[in-house]
Amino acid sequence: MDTSTCQDYENEIRSLEEEIKLLAEIYEDRQQECTFFSDEEISMAMKSLQGECHGEFKGPLSPSDLKAQLESLETDLSFLMKFTGIQLTNHSKKTVERTRNRTVWKHRLSGNCHSLSFQLEFQLLEVQTKENVSAVVTDLSIILESGEDSDVNKFVSSTEENGSLLTFFRRLSSYAEWYEHRRCTFLHFKGKYPDIVSLPEGLHGDCVTLRNPTVSGLELLIVWKIHMDEEGRTTPVLDLLPKVPEQVLEQKMVTLGDTPTRFRSLLLLFGIEVAIENLIRVVGLQE
Repeated sequence: MDTSTCQDYENEIRSLEEEIKLLAEIYEDRQQECTFFSDEEISMAMKSLQGECHGEFKGPLSPSDLKAQLESLETDLSFLMKFTGIQLTNHSKKTVERTRNRTVWKHRLSGNCHSLSFQLEFQLLEVQTKENVSAVVTDLSIILESGEDSDVNKFVSSTEENGSLLTFFRRLSSYAEWYEHRRCTFLHFKGKYPDIVSLPEGLHGDCVTLRNPTVSGLELLIVWKIHMDEEGRTTPVLDLLPKVPEQVLEQKMVTLGDTPTRFRSLLLLFGIEVAIENLIRVVGLQE
């Protein structure tokens, strides 16, 4: 391979190292939650965090060595993306200012976290001293495609103000997991009960409507909000809003009035999917 090929490998390795460094910080913060990964996978990630796979070059490397290092970095990156759900699809960087011990970079990032897409733009100030190199994020701007969720907008505003990239990605991963779980749950029940379940706001909305095909006017609305505070802590909040016509009440189906309370009890005892499934059966929406 010629010199240009080696340079291409080196450029791609540096790009992967930057992505791995960011995702590794997120991984380090969440490693206590990784019990569903094998010991071998965890060991590999820890080696990556320790710098064994992406340290500084100690001398000229052959094209075959560069290719092997590139493949190793891609493996590390694949694991971290699997764990965090974050996939960077585009990254650009340009120098804004450079002096002897000070450099300002402008970064643009775009990617996905599960089914949520995001775009970031920020400046990174690097100051080098004899002891170490410090970095400060400034002018952070975030675009997160999650609809008009006021909780998310508050969190984004707070993160932009504080300039905390690690907090953003850590909290985004948790929020996106719930966002994706809600989407998949809605899709499951829509597919299983197509004549009963409707999604008035689509798969990315926060509500499901249940209608009894044999009782005109009977409607149950399940509202599933994903609450996020300004620090990014995420909590799912579900509630049930019944709409019961008079003819149903006349048929002594008065127990429907207690359905919201019973639904909340089911959520606590059995979880979201089982609670929704039982709700369908209780009100006679399944033959």
